[in-house]
Amino acid sequence: MSGRLYVIGTGPGNPEQTTPEALAAVADATEFFGYGPYLDRLTLRADQIRHASDNREELDRAKAALDRAGAGANVCVVSGGDPGVFAMAAAVCEAIDHGPEEWHKVDLVVVPGITAMLAVAARIGAPLGHDFCAISLSDNLKPWPIIESRLRAVSQAGLVIALYNPISKARPWQLGTAFEILRTTLPADTPVIFGRAAGRPDERLTIARLADAEASQADMATCVIIGSAETRVIAREGRPDLVYTPRFIREETR
Repeated sequence: MSGRLYVIGTGPGNPEQTTPEALAAVADATEFFGYGPYLDRLTLRADQIRHASDNREELDRAKAALDRAGAGANVCVVSGGDPGVFAMAAAVCEAIDHGPEEWHKVDLVVVPGITAMLAVAARIGAPLGHDFCAISLSDNLKPWPIIESRLRAVSQAGLVIALYNPISKARPWQLGTAFEILRTTLPADTPVIFGRAAGRPDERLTIARLADAEASQADMATCVIIGSAETRVIAREGRPDLVYTPRFIREETR
């Protein structure tokens, strides 16, 4: 008899942003698979087993979890943020798609969570108040030319852009290149939000003009939100500035 496989997200890192549904899944599961720092966010009982692995081992992790669920265990695969946004839900579905028939019989429950762009947007105002998209700058799973073409397309279409995985020691140049691409289509004063560790004690939120934005302002814990031509900054004396994208866009601004 097959067990159940939960795929959850812990949210951006603030324990209060882990959903009650995700916590219920944690209480029901007996084995947990995930990147070590994400598993560290959970408070597990003595009878619950951790299987920590490196952050680049997503497909192997999914297969191991499916093996245990196929054997009858209640298993939880743990992501940060939302499990369906550049995270483990896709890896689990891919493993099922190409895996043995018994994996198709596993009771799969994907639990929605709060992803980084939503946490950053909430802390700064409403930059995602109109049409937007999310793009990962990591070229581990797709070629860099595809990323470049998507950046050009969505900026020309007037979408607000949330950038995930903006920079790392192995990829120090890609965010700067992304800014150069966007400067060819967006106004110089387009707001760029650098949201690091939103909602956590080490949170850092800064706003820059696209013309002045620098890759050194981000790290892998940062979600970068780049406004559209319509996105506005509200300066407030004695209060943090607000950034929002109006819900109504006039024909002539497109």
